[in-house]
Amino acid sequence: MIKKILISQPKPGSDKSPYYDIEKDLGVELVFRPFFKVEGLSAKEFRQQKINLLDYTAVVFTSRHAIDNYFKLAQELRITIPETMKYFCVIETIALYIQKYTQYRKRKIFFGNSGKIDSLMPTIVKHKEEKYLIPQSSVHTDAINTMFTQHKLKHKECVMYRTVSNDLTEDEKKNFDYDMLVFFSPTGVKALKENVPDFVQGDVKIAAFGPATAKEVVEQGFRLDLEAPSAKHPSMTGALRAYLEENK
Repeated sequence: MIKKILISQPKPGSDKSPYYDIEKDLGVELVFRPFFKVEGLSAKEFRQQKINLLDYTAVVFTSRHAIDNYFKLAQELRITIPETMKYFCVIETIALYIQKYTQYRKRKIFFGNSGKIDSLMPTIVKHKEEKYLIPQSSVHTDAINTMFTQHKLKHKECVMYRTVSNDLTEDEKKNFDYDMLVFFSPTGVKALKENVPDFVQGDVKIAAFGPATAKEVVEQGFRLDLEAPSAKHPSMTGALRAYLEENK
């Protein structure tokens, strides 16, 4: 019986989060506890990459962290992002998050439907004339760079943020009594091994968001019980709700 679920992400900022609907509708307890935190690069660190944000006419966002740090660095570097800048996001929820920093205009914001870069590429290819900047974490794969190179698109990847450990307290380690763990990055899965080295999965269910996270779960010797996104469930909340309903 799944009653207590660890979501390895910060607590949602809005009361309208689908996570709270899952709690209410399905009678489960969700505990939000990230195993790592994201830290933006300082303007001084970013300058070392010798990148001028205004040399690019479009930005590719794969996460909210990328959006936060792009606009934060622009502010720190005293750069005004022009109204003509185009934004390409891997999924609509990330595209909508841009509203926090700039007016949402459909003619300059584009998004995919799967949360993966593949679904966004046909749209990007239609805008071949743009010069693309791709903000990334300090740990990332070559997948996006390879795709852009294959399509002969003008692009530049840059590091704007990194992940640092957010260790569990001794009390948290002692009371690690969850029925299900939900991970969103390979770093989070590795952090479980580091923080709770004697963790034995047994009946505990493990969910992973994204292929890299799913791969890490298996590589760490755990059983993967739920993977998102999928064709049916592009979000983790949708996949989690369906899984809990099936396994009542």
